[in-house]
Amino acid sequence: MQLSQWLNSGRFLDVNGQQIFYKTEGTGLVLLLIHGYPTASFDWAKIWPALTNQFRCVTLDMLGFGFSDKTPKKYKIKEQAAVINALIEHLKIPQAHVLSHDYGDTVAQELMAQQLENNLGFHMASLHLLNGGLFPETHRALPIQKLLLSPLGGLLIRFLNKNAIRKSMHNIFGPNTPPSNQDINDFWTLITENNGHKYMHLLLNYMKQRIQYRERWVSALQNADVPLRLTAGMADPISGAHMVARYKQLIPNADVIELDKIGHYPQIESAEAVVNSIISFLGRYAN
Repeated sequence: MQLSQWLNSGRFLDVNGQQIFYKTEGTGLVLLLIHGYPTASFDWAKIWPALTNQFRCVTLDMLGFGFSDKTPKKYKIKEQAAVINALIEHLKIPQAHVLSHDYGDTVAQELMAQQLENNLGFHMASLHLLNGGLFPETHRALPIQKLLLSPLGGLLIRFLNKNAIRKSMHNIFGPNTPPSNQDINDFWTLITENNGHKYMHLLLNYMKQRIQYRERWVSALQNADVPLRLTAGMADPISGAHMVARYKQLIPNADVIELDKIGHYPQIESAEAVVNSIISFLGRYAN
């Protein structure tokens, strides 16, 4: 699917005066897909057709990402969770299974924390995590991310370009599954939409929030009241084998699917394996 097709088949929802792009398709069990940084819901495009054949899939571009509104502010994970709550309420969905990646994992952890507090607007029936910074002590940020998060970020962001994104993405994809030129073009289009490239350093505030709310978000996984699965590209230098090892240490009865030689974007690099993992995980809920 081309990026233009993805956009044209989606819709926009006004949430507190902010336009949020979302997309829903299919029937059956509801599967909410939450994307990562710095891209958008189009990250799911390669697995979308297979999933919508079996589930009612719902996804969105969170604030500051993709086709949704972008403003110069420090984005909060709790605000992203509130946007998702608003979307699910708008769609009148009482229960959803959740699939998340990267930044989206952190949002999903906040949603789980709210569920454990009986403050979530819908019921998360399960949580399926892909590569992400679940534990701040194992998150190995890219050098460019550290620089953009620093006080120099506002100056350095002016020099961000497609070549910098290409280099960063090639560094975090697996050795045998690099992003295509079309992938890079799509990433850059999504980043620059609504001048989003000017605010990427502000989105990175999530790394500080992960430290601030570590106990809340890690305990949300440890005390989760629904099934969890982690499907992880083990060659990911940011959140790969070292994160998986920590996950197994901290999460009781860890259900982990390890994808050898796959990097940070398993849903793009190894779409079939990710689909198989999702379907097998949700098979217990089939009628």
